Amino acid sequence: MINLAIFRIQEIRKMSKEERNKKLSELRAELSKMKAMQAMGGSLENPSRIRLLRKTIAQFLTVNREEELGLSRVKTREETSTKASMEPTKETKKEAPKTPKLQESNIYEKEESEEKSE
Repeated sequence: MINLAIFRIQEIRKMSKEERNKKLSELRAELSKMKAMQAMGGSLENPSRIRLLRKTIAQFLTVNREEELGLSRVKTREETSTKASMEPTKETKKEAPKTPKLQESNIYEKEESEEKSE
């Protein structure tokens, strides 16, 4: 059995396309071996490895697809938390001046006033 490390998304993004495809084929081969062993009734050393392999394969495919479409990478938790801290809080929203509401006009009232003026 091949003992590959499960990769983090940052590691996957740093790899070249050829390297990602090679690792992807190795992961798929290991997954198929583990599924075959499980189907034959054999006991697996680490049954949760199947789930980790499937997740890692999905991450490789996602990065490949993002690159194919030319999408920028997804923001990390740290980047999103700094953005959240820049948003106004409830207190500052309350202090902000409110814009006056537009007067609601009724179409029928306008027609009536036009008829009276004639």
